[in-house]
Amino acid sequence: MTGMKARIQPVSRRRIPELFKRFDPILGGRRLKNYLKVMTLEAQTIARACGKNHLHNLEPEDLCALTIEAAAMSGVPLAGTNWVPGKSGTF
Repeated sequence: MTGMKARIQPVSRRRIPELFKRFDPILGGRRLKNYLKVMTLEAQTIARACGKNHLHNLEPEDLCALTIEAAAMSGVPLAGTNWVPGKSGTF
């Protein structure tokens, strides 16, 4: 499939019982717990990198985009500047 995007297939109502049989709620719960724990640790690391001692102390001014594309899509200033692509102002 070179050059083609993979299509996400919708789940048909016929397959829902089959998918429920395959789902392990204990394993799913463990994976969800791990995901949330890792996301929390990542957010805490970002807060510390910004010089904050708690995640709640992060402010919008602590955000910056690393690429022009990311700055344009998010509306967050490019790192090291106050410039947001697509908004009035100069570089």
